[in-house]
Amino acid sequence: MAFNMTDGNGSDEPEIMVDINTTPLIDVMLVLLIMLIITIPIQTHSVKLDLPVGPPPVAAAPPEVVAVVIAADGAITWNGQPMPDRATLELRLSEAAATQPEIHIRPDRRAPYKHVAQVLAAAQRIGLRKIGVVGSEQDME
Repeated sequence: MAFNMTDGNGSDEPEIMVDINTTPLIDVMLVLLIMLIITIPIQTHSVKLDLPVGPPPVAAAPPEVVAVVIAADGAITWNGQPMPDRATLELRLSEAAATQPEIHIRPDRRAPYKHVAQVLAAAQRIGLRKIGVVGSEQDME
């Protein structure tokens, strides 16, 4: 005894599948992923350095340092020697311009800025290139 199963609407056609078959899509994506992994170049993390050959160079003599201290009242000293006026300071700066020493300007915390600016301007005008304001660590307190 055989019997025929139908879906009840009287047609003998098979039902239509509504779901998408994702197996071919996954296969294609896996192949593309493998191709991408194979074609990516191997990254080497090396840095090319040109290292010097031979003994290290002889250390140069430390540079000459001139300490210019500006006191709270505007008085200026050059390596501990008081400068009586601006002309004497500018004469010392022009003499120092020949050897280009490091000029370390150390202003007092209470010194007016105009005195510091005058010394900086004079040093720049004369042509000194190695000028630094030191002693700012006292302002950190």
